Parts: sequence; structure tokens; C-alpha cells
Amino acid sequence: MSVTLDDEKFLIRALSEDVGVSVGIPGTDSERRRLIRSLMNIRGPMPASDDVLEVQDRYLSGLLEEKGVVDVDGFEFDDGICVWQGDITRLRCDAIVNAANSGMLGCFVPCHGCIDNAIHSAAGIQLRSECAAMMGTSKEPTGQARITSAYNLPCRHVIHTVGPIVSGSPTAHDEAMLRSCYRSCLELTYRHGLETVAFCCISTGKFHFPNRRAAEIAVDEVRGFLDGNERMRVVFDVFKDDDLRIYREILGRP
Repeated sequence: MSVTLDDEKFLIRALSEDVGVSVGIPGTDSERRRLIRSLMNIRGPMPASDDVLEVQDRYLSGLLEEKGVVDVDGFEFDDGICVWQGDITRLRCDAIVNAANSGMLGCFVPCHGCIDNAIHSAAGIQLRSECAAMMGTSKEPTGQARITSAYNLPCRHVIHTVGPIVSGSPTAHDEAMLRSCYRSCLELTYRHGLETVAFCCISTGKFHFPNRRAAEIAVDEVRGFLDGNERMRVVFDVFKDDDLRIYREILGRP
């Protein structure tokens, strides 16, 4: 299913009307796609017509087809664990983990580089609406997790967790909260009868948790959980070369 100019124009007009801005139609594919993502990012949780959802879903399916779906069933797992470097929004598995903020509504900064933005942009506007209905006016505590549908992602579910934001060296409390993130996600995966889950690097990057220590905590929690849950398989999804090296070293993988 290819992305069409007509669908792009339709979405730009519909989404710009939703957010109350007047925009023209850019002349290049990349500019139109960036504008559509930006409008999706700033659009608040609100109803959408069946026509808008149909065109959006077709458009996002076309983008996914261009990127290509990666099925985790083709990965090699050692003791239930695999490390994979790439775009987590391409993974076909039972669930992927989103490093969310406490509002749980996704990132509102247009085309921001965080994983929260990437996941919501690829899932579609339905994900923000489900999150809003789930959260109401409350905030999500650090270290806990929630599960939603995945909509236009190739996975079945998204598990959202709020990691600790670190200033300076992580404290014992920061480490305990990061452990709780992984444990909460794993327990939620198990309770819903899911067998494959892919973790991003929770709390690293813009949340400033040191990458190596975060990976050590992640591996320790996952290994401990899998010791009593042999049917489950966990993917550590990394984006940066440094994180790939760190996870391989901790896991003793070549």
C-alpha cells in the first residue's frame, strides 16, 4: 500500500482544521510528511471522523510498508533475551515499551526525537485519545506502567512507563524507580498473557540516566523475571551504537 498525494493533502487539511491553523501544502514528499507528523503531534485528544481515521490508517500503513516490518519471531534468543538495533516502531511482537512522560499523552513537540513521539506518530491519533480516556486528569507515577492498543503499529500493544528523570548521578531512589519500570512492564506483559515484549532504553537520553547503569538494571530485572517465566521472550531494542555495545558486553554476547 503506497502513500498517495491525495491522502497527504486530505490529512494536512483535516489535521490543520483540528488544531486551528492555516497551512499550505508543501511541494515535496519529505516536507508533507513532516507537516503531517507535526500536526498529529500538536493535535490534542479529540474525536475524529471515520473518513479521517480511514485515510490516516492507510497513510500510516504506507509509511510502515516503506520502512518494513521486522518480526521478532525471526530473532535468535539466548535465555529468552535478544538485543536488536533499530526502529522499535517496526517490530512485530506482542508489545513494545514506550518511555512516556507523566501525562501519558505522548509528546506534543512537533517531530521531536524522543521515543514517545516516534511511537505516537506511528500508531496514529487514536493512541493519544485512548491514553486520555485512560488517564483522565491524573498523572502516572514514576515506576508504574499502563497498557494500550497499538493501532497502526505492527505490534499488538504498547506498554507505557514513566522512568525517573536524573539530575547528576542517579540516587538509590532513581535506581529503584528504574527497576520498578522494568518490573511493572514485565508483570503487565505476563498478566495479559503476552509472550514477546521489546524494551527501549528507559530513562536514558533526555531523562539523563547513565546508559551503562540503566542497562545493568534492565538486564538484572529481566533475567530475574524470566527465571520463573520461561515462555516469555524479551528484546532489548537499542538505537545508538554505544547502547548496542553496552548491552552486548553486559549479556556476554559477541
